[in-house]
Amino acid sequence: MDLATQAAGIGALADPTRRLLYEYVVAQPEPVGREQAAAALGLAPHNVNFHLDRLVDEGLLEVEYRRLSGRTGPGSGRPSKLYRRGAREFAVSLPPRRYELAADLLAAAVTRAADGVPLDQALREVGSEEGRALAEASEVPDAGEQLDRVSVVLASQGYEPVREADVVALNNCPFDALAHKHTALICGVNRDFVQGVADGLGCDSVRACLEPGIGRCCVTLRNQPSS
Repeated sequence: MDLATQAAGIGALADPTRRLLYEYVVAQPEPVGREQAAAALGLAPHNVNFHLDRLVDEGLLEVEYRRLSGRTGPGSGRPSKLYRRGAREFAVSLPPRRYELAADLLAAAVTRAADGVPLDQALREVGSEEGRALAEASEVPDAGEQLDRVSVVLASQGYEPVREADVVALNNCPFDALAHKHTALICGVNRDFVQGVADGLGCDSVRACLEPGIGRCCVTLRNQPSS
């Protein structure tokens, strides 16, 4: 999900009434109707309806229709419109961070290591495989310079690539806090992930190099054609 969509969704909660409604709905064990929410919060039903639908539009809540009486057939009445927590997840971080990706990579490596694969090998494998999978799922044109194509995919992950000649610096580390605490581990997985992106795009002249610097990602992309 892009930043504009994330910001719009979270921004919807800036309104005090919508925030109260959201907190009430997600705290209930069952989906909530407009009248129930209005009565619980002391709000006008017509006002509640507007705000609930705005939360649905932004993906924070979802709607289902159900007859609360449990009856069916003629005379059972119209189904009620009920609201529940939306399945979409929102998390805005500036600069962009991807700690959930780091967690996925490390969990996958530990699982593989439990099956007998040496941990260092497992970390390299899962980093590369995840990068390849991301590249293969990305809609990046086959045409264009290889460094630029890899940069497009990495930009979607928050790396903030900046190219100068045959080198691309990554101005943001999506794993910043973890990289400071566990530098060798996280930077190694990060390099393998970035190289996996290049490999998945078929960019065989792009090399992900560990070149730590202040205020940027430890990985740099270099154009190094195979001899």
